[in-house]
Amino acid sequence: MKLLPLFLLCAAAAACSGASAAVPEAPAPRDRAQATAIVADMRRVVTDNGIERLEKVRIGGIDQWVSIRGNDARNPVLLMLHGGPGWVAMPTSWYFQRGWEEYFTVVQWDQRGAGKTFASNDPVQLAPTMTRERMVADSLEMVAWLRHEFGKQKIFVLGQSWGSYLGLEVAKQRPQWLHAYIGMGQISNAPESERRGWAWTMQQAQHDHNAQAIADLQAIAPYAQGSTPLALDALFKQRQWLNHYGGMVHNRRGGDAEAAAFALSPEYTDADIAAAWKGNDFSMQHLLADALTLDMSTTRQLKTPLFLFLGRHDYNVSSELAAEWFASVDAPQKKLIWFEQSAHEVMNEEPGKTLLSLVQEVRPIAEQAGDGVFEQ
Repeated sequence: MKLLPLFLLCAAAAACSGASAAVPEAPAPRDRAQATAIVADMRRVVTDNGIERLEKVRIGGIDQWVSIRGNDARNPVLLMLHGGPGWVAMPTSWYFQRGWEEYFTVVQWDQRGAGKTFASNDPVQLAPTMTRERMVADSLEMVAWLRHEFGKQKIFVLGQSWGSYLGLEVAKQRPQWLHAYIGMGQISNAPESERRGWAWTMQQAQHDHNAQAIADLQAIAPYAQGSTPLALDALFKQRQWLNHYGGMVHNRRGGDAEAAAFALSPEYTDADIAAAWKGNDFSMQHLLADALTLDMSTTRQLKTPLFLFLGRHDYNVSSELAAEWFASVDAPQKKLIWFEQSAHEVMNEEPGKTLLSLVQEVRPIAEQAGDGVFEQ
């Protein structure tokens, strides 16, 4: 009852002063600089013990870029290993990651040959180093640096797509460094995944009576036979139609929305964005064909907890096949979480469920080890 007179008094004062009751309309951003400044200010870390860093780290003998963000630097560290090769996650993290930062210190890393790291190095000198072995070594070195930098015995590693190969190798080689490994769009048997993706795409094309898609897919058959590296032109033709039918992003035709979101990244300059696409092509040319010969399904035992976040509609990297592999793996603790409205971009397609899964299923492992802030 006491609030009503106060409200009326405020309303009367506004009327007498000629003030408008409506909120004035904010001017639209005129360019990318203004738009990214808005995004940066909205997600700025202002908590008392927060951390917000964007910097180069010397890894593998070259400068490599990381973004480190979190509401409390005492929280468990979570390193995300992006996909591709070369498809950086840092420039879209403004969209999917902000909630994670309340519960983890989140590290986005532009790998060798990708994103801001590509922009900071000479591609001619990088080219001979673009090998799977060097990428795994970089990943191990990055985890070691983070453990030292934050005084942590263990951290979390989340690998998405190509990053799931790197992450699983870290889990196999240094399980004592990890609270758990989280695979998203997990690679298992890559050649078989490619074959299943082709078959699913052909089925969609036939159902759609899409003569052009059927002809294109038939032209690259037999597809992904044996373990011979795929010709990239055949791979790109398969992906063109797989993406068209929602095998990468459920109920969308490809990843155009994610690609466009790069332009709103506060971490990226205009030059960085241009370099990101060059780095994506550069990384694919050096790593992709070889990556698609991988058979990770021979890994049957891990010494660290294992979580898989799988999109039910992922045919870009077969989630069905990853689930079959998961069933065969022995680990101290393991859980598979299905994302029923996602394909390959789980963190973008179902960001809320991704956050809940990380907080409710994954983070308690660190809490049990005494790592983190508990008065959430």
